[in-house]
Amino acid sequence: MALDARSPDCKMTILIRRAIKQDADRLAPLFDAYRQFYGQGTGPVVARQFLHDRLARHESLVLIAEDHDGVVIGFVQLYPLFSSILAARMYLLSDLFVVPHARRRGVGTRLLKAAAEEARSAGAVRLELATAITNAAAQRLYERLGWVRDQEFYVYSLSL
Repeated sequence: MALDARSPDCKMTILIRRAIKQDADRLAPLFDAYRQFYGQGTGPVVARQFLHDRLARHESLVLIAEDHDGVVIGFVQLYPLFSSILAARMYLLSDLFVVPHARRRGVGTRLLKAAAEEARSAGAVRLELATAITNAAAQRLYERLGWVRDQEFYVYSLSL
């Protein structure tokens, strides 16, 4: 899917497309910055290898946002899931990142809309995500786009 869209705020041309394994090098600095935002130390080699492996094995769907010069300015990564309760396909929207200079210009919105369209096209009935409680900017964006905070279930995790 390629979406050439101009943000009404800044007339920025944004191309959204699916990433391929050859994009891992270009995506790695953004993925590393995303991981640092969530408290991980810098690890560009780890970031590149992780992305390469996911893309090479078709284990995730990554959408890239590029500016008019072809510079990567953001990405979103989705992982396929299935809901036993719904007996349907879902996707976990695991990662969303936009470089600081491109924020508040519609890039995140475009990535989220493209992710929803990709999931819909694959027959998914739901997208789910988790974000840091302190990430108020992302929460406002999600809610503005119709995402609803879960009031029914607690989420637990077990470190292994």
